[in-house]
Amino acid sequence: MSSTPRRVRTSSAVLPTDGRRQNLSLVLQTLRRLGPTSRAQLAREVGVTKVTMSDLVTQLMDEGHVRDIGPAEAAGAGRRGTLVDLDPARLLTLAVDLSVPARLQAAVLDITGELVVREERAAAVDAESGRGLDVAVVLDLVRTTIARSPGPVLGIGIGTPGLVDRHGSVRTAPNLGWTDVPLRELVAEATGLPVLVCNDSDAATQAELSASPGSEDMVLVHVGRGVGCGIVTGGRRVAGAHHAAGEIGHVTVGTDGGEQCPCGKRGCLETWLSVPRLRAALQTDDPAEGALVVEAGGERLGVALAPLVAALDLSEVVLAGPEELLAPVVPVLERTLSARLLEDPEHPLSVRLAGRPQDIVLRGAAALVLWDRLGVV
Repeated sequence: MSSTPRRVRTSSAVLPTDGRRQNLSLVLQTLRRLGPTSRAQLAREVGVTKVTMSDLVTQLMDEGHVRDIGPAEAAGAGRRGTLVDLDPARLLTLAVDLSVPARLQAAVLDITGELVVREERAAAVDAESGRGLDVAVVLDLVRTTIARSPGPVLGIGIGTPGLVDRHGSVRTAPNLGWTDVPLRELVAEATGLPVLVCNDSDAATQAELSASPGSEDMVLVHVGRGVGCGIVTGGRRVAGAHHAAGEIGHVTVGTDGGEQCPCGKRGCLETWLSVPRLRAALQTDDPAEGALVVEAGGERLGVALAPLVAALDLSEVVLAGPEELLAPVVPVLERTLSARLLEDPEHPLSVRLAGRPQDIVLRGAAALVLWDRLGVV
């Protein structure tokens, strides 16, 4: 399953069923935006006749996605319309976040992005000994969360570190000790549900994109145990030729060596900047030493991002992760990018923290499932 919306090619035929499914998606998106709405208003918003809208709403009710909630308030003489709304109990998704092995997370979310159920697991990963994350732990986490769901789920979205191919297999994830793990297939077989697997940074980027529709050209850097980024140009996420766009954590930055990385190289970006490294630095008894770690991490990130920002003419750099750890990195990153990029006074580059960093991977994975199953952004 594709995680990135694609435009219809002008040369390909558009079937009547395609147009109908698009209208059904527009009805769901409109209800998500407006809340309880009459059929007449929905018809005006979507741009179809009242008869067509009545037919669309009936189909959505039959599918269990929409429900009648009663008559509208009287607004003068005439018959009051009946309001319809989304049925949140029937529009649930299950999302999984594997970005922090010490705190694997899964949740059931409703169509508004609110978490209804949450489960967590701790898992040991030791890349040096070859002991990677046991997939059985992930399957148990998923099954337990499904069992606690108040209703059926539309599908499962999983955000994982590493390179994920178009078939949902994790080609390599050094921080999980995984190589060629058919994650989508394993979870689908265990649950019988549609499963979508994507890079955790892609999921975080989708969450920020959904929360900030004005962010049309940006790079979101997701900092956890490792570092990854998602790229948005023209309001669309970039996947890349091998679905690996934004995998910058294992890019070496500088020629001065550095620490050994679980991937086998030295001086990868993740060895300079990560949540464990920042947390240890900011909790040290020596504030000067902590400041040096923050400075080095922010500078190395700027070195990695400057060519990307310049090549794609991006307008925003967004950091996602624990705010208390990343806030000190923002001014360092801003200063480094400013020194390395051609300044445009009319269009200054924005460097900021994510608007809603809490549960960003879970919310993004759920949003991708909603797009994949219902066409709802």
